[in-house]
Amino acid sequence: MSQRISIINVGIDTTSYVDTCDRISSLVQQAISCYIVAANVHVVMTAYWHQDYRQVLDNAKIVTPDGMPLVWGMRSLGVKSQQRVYGPDLMIAWCDRAAQEAIPIYLFGATVETLNKLEQKLKLLFPDLEIAGKHAPPYFELDDSSFELQLDEDIELISKSGAKVVFVALGCPKQEFWMSQAQHRLTAVMIGVGAAFDFHSGQVSQAPRWMMAIGLEWLYRFSQEPRRLWQRYLINNPCFVILFGMQHLRRIFQSPKARGDAKRRL
Repeated sequence: MSQRISIINVGIDTTSYVDTCDRISSLVQQAISCYIVAANVHVVMTAYWHQDYRQVLDNAKIVTPDGMPLVWGMRSLGVKSQQRVYGPDLMIAWCDRAAQEAIPIYLFGATVETLNKLEQKLKLLFPDLEIAGKHAPPYFELDDSSFELQLDEDIELISKSGAKVVFVALGCPKQEFWMSQAQHRLTAVMIGVGAAFDFHSGQVSQAPRWMMAIGLEWLYRFSQEPRRLWQRYLINNPCFVILFGMQHLRRIFQSPKARGDAKRRL
């Protein structure tokens, strides 16, 4: 049974690829409008700095541990068997399931070129996969006066396609805010997958798996796009280490065993 473990101030679900796909399938069968977030350090720290974004994460149906630091954090808090549930890999796992269960998907985000290459790649991997539609929205900010109008148009476009699961690749935090606004207006399960479209289409190089396994994916991505990502990694990462370290120490010293040991020493 999945539960949520608090990492700093964000609840992360104890889940796996199979469990998440099972839950998505069930949500689709029940026609529940909801969204799923793949959380990494950037997501957690954005929620730490911004309360409105934290509320969006609280309202998500599933929040997966997308980054290895979160996996290690959950293990240190008692979830010893927790594995990574990485957004790009979750996308592939769900496409495999969707092809088997004849559940149509929709690709929303990135660019027209990226979407075309991504569609070709997915159809090559999963010939039976039904891609109900794809759309690369024009650039927008959430506080633009035209955002509501564009959101209405996007929802209508996706609804007409008949898609039951929508992959959303607008980047953090935009994709999570977009999904929260579309919830209850779009009868579909929405999954925020960040850079997955760029990775799977071949537009952006992915870190080697060995770097992912030891938590150095951030270093690889930083080396690829230093001007865009320097603040995300050089500020957020150290802050995360400090804040989670404080959380872990509080847990140790507040545990019954620690209090008992302290009393015995006195």
